[in-house]
Amino acid sequence: MADRLHSDSALVQFSERLTNSAAFGTLFREGMDLVEETAAYLDGDGRAEAKALERSVSLTYATESMRLTTRLMQLASWLLLHRAVKEGEMTLTQANREKTKVKLSAADPGPEDMIAKLPLQLQHLIERSMNLQSRVRRLDTSIHAPAAERAPIGNPLVPQLNRLKAAFER
Repeated sequence: MADRLHSDSALVQFSERLTNSAAFGTLFREGMDLVEETAAYLDGDGRAEAKALERSVSLTYATESMRLTTRLMQLASWLLLHRAVKEGEMTLTQANREKTKVKLSAADPGPEDMIAKLPLQLQHLIERSMNLQSRVRRLDTSIHAPAAERAPIGNPLVPQLNRLKAAFER
């Protein structure tokens, strides 16, 4: 039992270290910058570009811009939760409970042939958001994997050596 408690605390420390890493800091800044850049585009140049589109492409633009903002809102929520862990405002266990409200698979883009008809800047934002989503999913899996999946494997010879030792002690 004591080994299990020690093992769990070591795993939590490892997970919390991931949120305190430089990689997380970079991912956080990238994510927040992408949210700001997307908002500026959709409220500015994107609005003008959307008006110039054919009717059928205009519908795709509206759909994809909603998917993009939904995806980014979910990613921003995840990043903010884990920044709160980094800042000591909540524990990783609390963040794990809260993150169940975050959908990291939310709003995947539509068919590529339709995306290709959209303005290049929107296509680029969609692509970058999907890349960010993929990286956040990988980090999420590393941080929140069940303890059994994260437990160190250890030396595979130890069980066999223990059997040998037990056999000779008889």
